[in-house]
Amino acid sequence: MKVRLGRSPEQPESLRLPNQVFGDFEGQAASAARLRFLPRTLVMAVSLTAFCLRANAQDTRQVSEPRIPAVCRSLDAQLTAKNETLEDHDEARLDTERIQQAIDGCQPGTAVELRAGGEHNAFLSAPLELRQGITLLVDRGATLFASRNPRDYDISPGKCGTVDHNGRGCHPLIRLSGAHDAGVMGEGVIDGRGGQKLIGQKVSWWDLAQQAKVENASQNVPRIIVADQADGFTLYRISLRNSPNFHVLVSRTNGFTAWGVTIDSPKRARNTDGIDPSSSTNVSILHCQIHAGDDNVAIKAGSAGPATHITVADSHFYTGHGMSIGSETQGGVSDVEVRDLTIDGADNGIRIKSNPQRGGLVNNVSYRDVCMRDVRNPIVMETTYDPTTTGSLVPRFEAVLLQNVRVLGGGKVSLEGFDTAHPLRMVFDGVELQGIPADQVQVAHARISTGPGQVNFIFSGDDVEVIRLAGDHKVPSCDGHFVPFGAAAHQTAGGRPVGSTSSAAAALPASQVLVVAADGSGNFGSVQSAVDALPEGGGT
Repeated sequence: MKVRLGRSPEQPESLRLPNQVFGDFEGQAASAARLRFLPRTLVMAVSLTAFCLRANAQDTRQVSEPRIPAVCRSLDAQLTAKNETLEDHDEARLDTERIQQAIDGCQPGTAVELRAGGEHNAFLSAPLELRQGITLLVDRGATLFASRNPRDYDISPGKCGTVDHNGRGCHPLIRLSGAHDAGVMGEGVIDGRGGQKLIGQKVSWWDLAQQAKVENASQNVPRIIVADQADGFTLYRISLRNSPNFHVLVSRTNGFTAWGVTIDSPKRARNTDGIDPSSSTNVSILHCQIHAGDDNVAIKAGSAGPATHITVADSHFYTGHGMSIGSETQGGVSDVEVRDLTIDGADNGIRIKSNPQRGGLVNNVSYRDVCMRDVRNPIVMETTYDPTTTGSLVPRFEAVLLQNVRVLGGGKVSLEGFDTAHPLRMVFDGVELQGIPADQVQVAHARISTGPGQVNFIFSGDDVEVIRLAGDHKVPSCDGHFVPFGAAAHQTAGGRPVGSTSSAAAALPASQVLVVAADGSGNFGSVQSAVDALPEGGGT
């Protein structure tokens, strides 16, 4: 291991490297001007990292809280669920046709509303197809249940609900293909029923997933939402639970927003990723709570193309496999910003994973203000994910920044580049590990810079080079950052959850409630603008 040191104590204060050097320079010319008079060793440190980290490592859009469009058609629930379960005699009473007819009959820019009334609070559906500009709005108190009949999802006859070596035998519950500016919104629930027995079979979707794991095969099970080439797709305040497989997969899409989404599947539910943006750009996942059985969020870039300009912020993750990139990275992943995130009780925390069969360049990725607690593997850089694989697509992880990251409750840290020619390149600026012994920090084939924020552990291993930049910035405390799952994660100045409404308005359909807030947390900044936007039927 090689270690290079930055500014010595006797060097003047003006020569200290500013904190923003690792992400906030506006260009290499400005960077060079600031560094001209710095010590040579310090310039060497920056040359490895700072010029690679750009200021626009995030969604390039100006993303604000989404607005629910005017309702085109309202559908009343005809079924009753008790304890999140339908009666067996209701399993054939599908609402698919009337929901699809409403979607097909509405004009772009409007919503199809599913609403509860009296004792009727449930809808039951086979696969649905969202159309251009249409929002599916599930009101508070209503649940859209996915059919438990595998035949409803068959891509080819008899395929869904089986285990084979191919998979991909089922349509998703909600599909968007080339439909721009569509959405799924509301304060209701969409339940994939992954743990309930299938009609005509003695197993659940999750049982099939476990069988596939044991047999080293693939399960044919549906996902809740799959969007492909769905520019402008929005998820807003919807709750998704118990998906048979991924809850949300968005691919080849420019402009995807998930705001205030709650995802809930148990830890034992295999392959139940929360939100997976794949080969997409301009993505924002904000104010979300995700409790899952696999990756809470997984950014992927397969053969369909790169994943770029992605923001994950102001969110809380619980059980699951953490904030992941990969394992598909062959399309290239760049310009990703993760900030203001808590990860509580997950198997993994910050994780980038790939292997030589699906590797590529992961570049310009920053993690800022992250708190982790009781995470088994809080920081994982893994270039040999599934070590039995071989190939020529070498994973390269470069210009990866961790700034103000605190880990509580022990665990294991793995920082492993592929080889000497393809080392891991990272910056640790204010990273503190608590309860992790030195032998649980494993490093290999890495070029690492630390500072100016404090780093309280040592990097040692095969083919490791460390440059230490002087500084005394302490890692911020995580006090008050962790919240119970289901609790309001973000409060306005008045103490209400972001986007919430008063109790008097709570009983109204979401489309008839417009929130005015001067601090930007509502739908509108002035009363007049909200009044002008009210639907014809009025509202609050």
